[in-house]
Formats: sequence, C-alpha cells, structure tokens
Amino acid sequence: MRSTRILLSMVALAACGGDDDGTCELGESCSDGRVCEAVMGGEPACFAPIVVRGRVFDSIDGAGVADARIVALDANRTTRSDIAISAADGSYELPVSVTREPDGTPTAEQFTLRADAASYRPFPEAPRVAVSLDPSGAVDGELRDASTDIALLPRRETASGTVSGRVDHPDAGGTLVLAVRDDVAVSSAIAGRDGEFVLFDVPDGETRIAGYSAGLRIEAQTVNVTGAVRDVVLAATAEALATVSGSVQIVNAPGGSSTSVILVPESAFDPERANGDAPPGLRAAPVDGAFAIRGVAPGRYAVLAAFENDRLVRDPDESIGGTLIVYADVGEADVVLDASFKVTEALVVVAPGATGTSVVTEVPVLEWEDDSSEDGYELRVFDAYGDLVFEDLDVPRVTGGDTVQVTLVADLQVGGVYQFRALSFRESGGGRTYISATEDLLGVFRYQP
Repeated sequence: MRSTRILLSMVALAACGGDDDGTCELGESCSDGRVCEAVMGGEPACFAPIVVRGRVFDSIDGAGVADARIVALDANRTTRSDIAISAADGSYELPVSVTREPDGTPTAEQFTLRADAASYRPFPEAPRVAVSLDPSGAVDGELRDASTDIALLPRRETASGTVSGRVDHPDAGGTLVLAVRDDVAVSSAIAGRDGEFVLFDVPDGETRIAGYSAGLRIEAQTVNVTGAVRDVVLAATAEALATVSGSVQIVNAPGGSSTSVILVPESAFDPERANGDAPPGLRAAPVDGAFAIRGVAPGRYAVLAAFENDRLVRDPDESIGGTLIVYADVGEADVVLDASFKVTEALVVVAPGATGTSVVTEVPVLEWEDDSSEDGYELRVFDAYGDLVFEDLDVPRVTGGDTVQVTLVADLQVGGVYQFRALSFRESGGGRTYISATEDLLGVFRYQP
C-alpha cells in the first residue's frame, strides 16, 4: 500500500522561530513534527498535530477510492487543513489546524470533511450531510471514527475532463470553484490553502471556470475542455465588493429560535430541491431578524434561510408572502432585499436520519412527529441523484399518537442513499395549504441490508 500523500505546506519552513519559550509564527512549522497553532488568550505555540484518519470508499461495493481529495472545513466553509489525497485502498490522513487552550488541549472547534474524486459525486452534497468532528475528542492526537470514513456515490454519467489550476490570492483557501456550462455548474471543487483546485468529470467543450469566496472578487476564465486542462489561473482581488442585507421572520416556532442565511451562486443552485453549494463566508448566523452578508462579489445568488439543521424550515405555504425563493442581483453597490423570509418550526424527524445519515438494514419505517393541526401529509422519497422513488400524497392524519409512521415500499438499491420528506397540510375549499415540513438535510439513510 502506498503511503497517503499530503499536499501543500503543512510541514514546511523553519523550526519554531528559534524562540526558547516555544512560541512561533502561524504558517511556520516546528521541530519534531509539531505544528504552530493559535492559542486562546496567548501567542501561537508549537504542539503535536491533530490528525484525522479514515477511508474513502464506494458506497455501492465498498471498494476503496484512490486519489480522492479530502479537506476540512469550518462552519463558514473556510479551510482548516491542507488537502489530503487518498491511497490505493482509500485510506487517508489529514492534519487539521486547531486552536488550543494554553495547556495545549484542542478547543471544541467543530469542523466537517469534504471529499471529491473522479467518477464520483462530491461529499457532502444535499441531502447528504457531513457529521461535525470535535478535535477536543482526539485520542493521542488522532481523530478516527465512523464519521471519518466517507462513502462516495458513483456518478450515473461520467466525463473524462479535468480542470486544474489555482486561485491567485493569499486568502484563496476554501474558494468554491465551479465549472459552468449553459449557466449550470457541472462540477465543483474546494481550493486548498494555497488556492490550488481540481475539477473532476468536466464534459468536453467550452466551459466557464468561476470562483466564489467572501471577501474576494474572482475573475472567471473560459477554457475549452478536451481531456485534462491544467494551469488555469483565476485572478482575484479584494476590491469592489458589496453587502447583501435583509431580514428573517421566524413564525410558529419556539422562543429563542435562530437560523442562518447563505448565498448560493445561481449556477450552483437547484431550484427543484431548493439547495446548493455555498461559498466560504457567504453566511450569516445566528439570525433571528435582520442579517447582513459582506464581501459579496458581483453575480446572481439564491438567498436561503433555514437550510441548515436548526429545527426550522422555510415556510412551505406559498400562498402567503415571504415564502418564495429570493434572489439577489449583486453589482458593486450594496443590496437590500425587499422581501423578508418566513421560516417556521420543522416537522421533527424520528427515524431514519434524525441527526445524520443512518444505515438501514431492513425495510425502512419512515417516522416523524405528528403535527398539531393538520388534515394529512404528503410523503416523498428521493434517491441521492434527486429522482423520486416513492410518494404518498395522502398520508392520513394521526389521532391518539405522537408520531406518523409509513412503511416504505420501493425498490431500493443496496448501498444507495435516500431521503424522505414530509409536508403537513390543511384542506379547505378543495385546495391544500401547507403548514410545515421535515428539514432539508434530515431523513437521510443508506440502505445496506
């Protein structure tokens, strides 16, 4: 087995600045394999690294996936690591930058993992979510559990093209890079700390390569893809950026509820599933009223509220104001959105997928908490490719019970990933008014009998 390759400059430069007290400069390495980390309330110092270890594998047959690119991202999708490349058996090791307590203990700064590989869909990709990792739980400097093993879904259709290059700016780490064809993103990637990126499975033909990151205005390049295209350079500047502001109305939800708001480039937004890839930093949280997202480059963005798992959802009643998807057309001037967003309390998912992706070994029973004033429910099940595999638009209301249960009768693929979504409704005058829904990123399960 060949050893895992770690890209970029995690271990580089001179030893810890030569300071006798062990302090160092961020970005430098230290002696004896230690790394220079920020310290709460103090100066950066040298510590043994925190390393994530795991395996990238094919969701269908369990085989290891070689040459996958793995990176750690924080809640704002900013990179917390360099990029690791998986070995032939899919194994990888990824040193992650973690702020320390003065005694060297890692703080509880949670982060998630993203993985990309040729012929596979990226992970995470809605509705699949990445489980947060807590570095304070590292044992002897190592983080490894079921959530560090990443199952990738094969693409139904693959392309041989790849586009590689870099975003030319010192703060380019974490940039969302898109390959856009006919105004739709056909491939995405996350740039490493030095701005380097690789886009997999790009179809041949003229393609626009665009980058998005808070605080950067990145000049797109058009390339003609024929196989591998290398050395694409996206110039970036921190000038001529705007602020997008607006407000959120949280209705019929517990007191103290808050949500987040993200901006998704229109080319990366799926209007049917109402989700998409958000660039690093184009996020406001926590939000319970007014919000502002700064450092936004020109372009058209979908503005999404209550997309993350926060027990809130976009109000599904499209007969009232504030419930349709809002778009922001951003130039060099600040944008104030006319429409506010209405979000409401979600239908609580019980099983499967109450907190993350569940593994289901038998015929699934889909269960969610009963609404209080509904006449019934609409239930749909989608596979990870967005295809509808099951629906029941007349699930009856429940009386005398706390939850609704439906046994799923569908032809499920072994190793396949699915999500169920439920909508509660009232009926009046021959029509339906929707009340609430399960959350965008819950109810996800992998069928592995």
